[in-house]
Order: sequence, then C-alpha cells, then structure tokens
Amino acid sequence: MKVYETMSIKNFAAVLLLLFAATTGRAQDKGQLDQWLDDHVQEMGGRAILAVWKDGRLVYDHSVGEMTRRQKMVNRFIARRQKKEADLGDYTMTTRQPIASCSKWLSAALIMTFVDEGKLRLSDTVGTYLPVLSAHGKGNITIGQCLSHQTGINEPPLKESLKDMRSLHSMDEAVQYIAGMPMEGRPGKVFHYSNAGLQIAGAVIEKIGGESFESLFAERIARPLNMKNTDFGHGPVAMPAGGASSTPEDYLNFLIMILHKGVFDGRRVLSERSIAEMQVDRITRDVKVAYSPVPMESIGYGYGEWVVRPDGTTVTSPGLFGSIPWVDNDKGYCAFLMTFYIKNDDRAARFKELKQLVDRCY
Repeated sequence: MKVYETMSIKNFAAVLLLLFAATTGRAQDKGQLDQWLDDHVQEMGGRAILAVWKDGRLVYDHSVGEMTRRQKMVNRFIARRQKKEADLGDYTMTTRQPIASCSKWLSAALIMTFVDEGKLRLSDTVGTYLPVLSAHGKGNITIGQCLSHQTGINEPPLKESLKDMRSLHSMDEAVQYIAGMPMEGRPGKVFHYSNAGLQIAGAVIEKIGGESFESLFAERIARPLNMKNTDFGHGPVAMPAGGASSTPEDYLNFLIMILHKGVFDGRRVLSERSIAEMQVDRITRDVKVAYSPVPMESIGYGYGEWVVRPDGTTVTSPGLFGSIPWVDNDKGYCAFLMTFYIKNDDRAARFKELKQLVDRCY
C-alpha cells in the first residue's frame, strides 16, 4: 500500500511538473505575442488589436496604440472626408471601422445562403438574371466564377474603379458599368482579383431576393451572427467586395461560424457543404493569374477567401487597410487582427510571423 501511495504521489508530482512547464511555455509565448504587437504597431498605422477564439471562448485579446502625430493627422483627414469625428483612442473589441476586402468573405457567405436554399446554383450563368451582361458578351459567366475572381473581366485599377462606383446611384447602374468593361480571357481560365465578380453576384441575389444587398446581408448574416455593428454603408450602391465596416467582436462571430462548419450559437447559418465549397482552391494549373495582390506560390483562392497552401487548412481574407481575419481548421481556432494603414510593405511576411506565434500559443 505504501509503495502504491509513493508511486501515486510521484506520478502526481510528475504530472503537475509537466502541466506547470506547459503553462509556463504558453505564458512565455503569449508574452512574445504581446511584444510582437508592441514592436510592429508603428508599421501597422499606430494602432492594432488582435483577438483569438478557441474552445468556446476568447483566449486572447490585446490592443496596442502608439499613434504618431502624422498618423493622427491622417485619421483626422479621413474622418473629415467621411463627415465624422476622428476616433484616436486605442482599439477595443467594439471599435468599428472599414474593413476593405475582408468584406469579400462576408459577401460570399451571403451568396451561399441562396445556394443552400436552392434559389441559386454556382453553375448558373449571370445573363439569366442580368440581361445587360449577355448583351455585352458576358452572360455566360457563372456565379462560381464571380466568387473566385475568374470572370475574365479586365477591371480598371482599384482606385479608378472605386471612384467610378461611388458616382453611381443604383445596382443596375453598377452592372451597366461592369458590362462595358473589356474581357481579358475566357471565364474560368483567368484569375483577376477585383471587385467586378462579387458586384455581379450581389446584383443577382438582389434580383432573386427582391431586396437590397444591404437588407439581405442584415437578415441572412448579420442578425443570425449577432453582428450588430456590421453593414455595407447604407449607400445607394452596396460594394460587396470592399464596402463593409465591422468590429473585432462582430467579425470574430463570423469566423466562429466558419470554424464550426456553418453553425453559430446552436443555429445553422450556412450548410457544411457550402463552407467546404468556399474553401476549395479554385486556382488550378490551367488558370492564368492576370492580377493578384500577393504572390501565388503558397496561396490559392476559393469563394471569397484565400486558401493557404500546401494543406489548405487555413483560410483568410485580408483587407487593404491591414485587417486580417483567419481560420485555422487544423488547430481549431480563429483570429482577427484589426489595423488601419495603406502601406503594405512586408505585410505578408508580418502576417506569417504573427500566425506562427499564435500557432505556438494555441
């Protein structure tokens, strides 16, 4: 009996030692994560917040703010243009700001709700719903090609395209504008990261749903996911590819749904099949890359989201202003980094370094 008790005590002590060592290692890694944000905040616009969710809870939430005088001036200038007061405080989980191309993931999910209901097929051609595209030789583009930037349309540079889109007064005008763009290849055979495909898909679901894109997003995505502070601007023309504003709290809810194969808070928002379809890399060997904002050697594209190669278990949808959401299906966590800056030098390398640190922690 005494031998058994002695062995049990020894085993118990060994387990405690291992647990202590593991906990200490995680704490050190988290400290390194805090330090990484501190070290890189100036390169990311002077403010940043990182939130990580795993195992049913928020496991990490850290905000840093060290804005320079110039960065504050830029933020005030942008706020004046938007007829708002500048918010120069540190980011919180409820800070709301434009998220640029992080919007694409939200829009693709909205479109997939129509696929789930059988009201739309990924193989449907857009000319069926938007005759003006057929009149300009673009009617044979499919919904799937719209979601994967393979329409074959040669859209103007981003700045020019956005300026033109903001001058329009309806979704029909937006489609007419896209209809007049030239083609650069056969649909399905050219990848050109742009706004056109998702704008077309957004126009299609407006025709099917009988409501504005903004209303459809609120009903089908924002409300079920408790995204109270996320919308597409309530302007005359929603821009599905880059017009959303959101918060870390809201966007994390969306990522939790993606991580849980379409389920959020016990409610199914998207089918598991749709989640899987969105995460299939559509950039096959016979697809020409006409334009990509990142090198394509280690990344592909699904529906509204980038697929990180080689294993494809991590999916993401970074925005022009530096915010980066991602889901790591293998490690079972999701995360959102919110920032606001335009200069993207070394952005991909920073994200890789950050994700490696998060992976070590979680």
